[in-house]
Amino acid sequence: MASGPLDGVKIVEFAGIGPGPFCGMLLSDMGADVIRIDRPGNGKPGRAADVMSRGRRSISLNLKDPADVETAMKLIEKADGLIEGFRPGVMERNGLGPDAVLARNPKLVYGRMTGWGQFGSLSQAAGHDLNYIALTGALHAMGRKGERPSPPLNLVGDYGGGALYLAMGLLAGIINVKNGGKGQVIDVAMTDGAASLATMFFGMKAMGIWTDDRESNLLDGGAHFYDTYECSDGKWVSIGSIEPQFYALLLEKTGITDPEFNSQMDRSKWGSLKAKLTALFKTKTRDEWCAVMEGTDICFAPVLSMAEAPGHPHNAERKTFVEVEGVIQPAPAPRFSETPPEIQRRPAGVGEHTDEILRDWQVSR
Repeated sequence: MASGPLDGVKIVEFAGIGPGPFCGMLLSDMGADVIRIDRPGNGKPGRAADVMSRGRRSISLNLKDPADVETAMKLIEKADGLIEGFRPGVMERNGLGPDAVLARNPKLVYGRMTGWGQFGSLSQAAGHDLNYIALTGALHAMGRKGERPSPPLNLVGDYGGGALYLAMGLLAGIINVKNGGKGQVIDVAMTDGAASLATMFFGMKAMGIWTDDRESNLLDGGAHFYDTYECSDGKWVSIGSIEPQFYALLLEKTGITDPEFNSQMDRSKWGSLKAKLTALFKTKTRDEWCAVMEGTDICFAPVLSMAEAPGHPHNAERKTFVEVEGVIQPAPAPRFSETPPEIQRRPAGVGEHTDEILRDWQVSR
């Protein structure tokens, strides 16, 4: 059924929450055969709205049962990669830790996803995205001046610093094996990934062009030309006119002639200029500003809600969102010219494909 660039790659995913399932979805969208090992459940079918579970088949195994552990091991023997997101030591106690597994499949890439990592003083502590990005300096930089740090959903830790680094690590490891290397363990910590995502800002701080004061810097809402503004209808627009030519176009399209705006990079004037832009943008509705600015080199976009985004013409033209069984959801990304990715199947119920997986992977139970 698969046709994407990872067609032929086999992944075993141990059911979890957050970044592990998202990584499994990404690999499945790219064409990998990802099977999810679930705990025995109630037999209910998967929900179409559980979009992060799309694309994979499910097998139900009781990892407290030695026979089912052996079945899991047989599946892993056939796999290129493995995804698990338990606390350090859990897989070892189940008899499925890296030493045991790599002894049976020396070419396996064993992907371990945790918040704090496999070692370190916090490695056994509970936590969530917000805690992980808090430890890296990333959360401290987000929010308005004089206010508390603002949680960026769970995009920076779980998905940016977690799932994407797990996917990259697994694929790098699989390529290494196909080039003659050995299987290995990929220790993905969301703290490591979130810190890595913040590399540019640590560099800017080292150069003296970034401070720890929120809403005082080029890209954190401190600059009047890089921020969001409320319109007369209560809706919002985003402006990112950093480069001089884009900034000049912003002044032209808004009809601004105030000479104070000529001091674009004078930080001492940013507060005053932002106040003036705030008043200006409240003179028109969001749609009226779109008519003036959208599609120009101002670096402009309306701030759309999740309900609005799928209907925007640009998103519709690119089919950025798709509908599956009545559920609107983001389409697979990125795009490939020769091996286009696709959603392989609807979200699976627990154990829905147990017999099918054992047959297709040629594993006896």
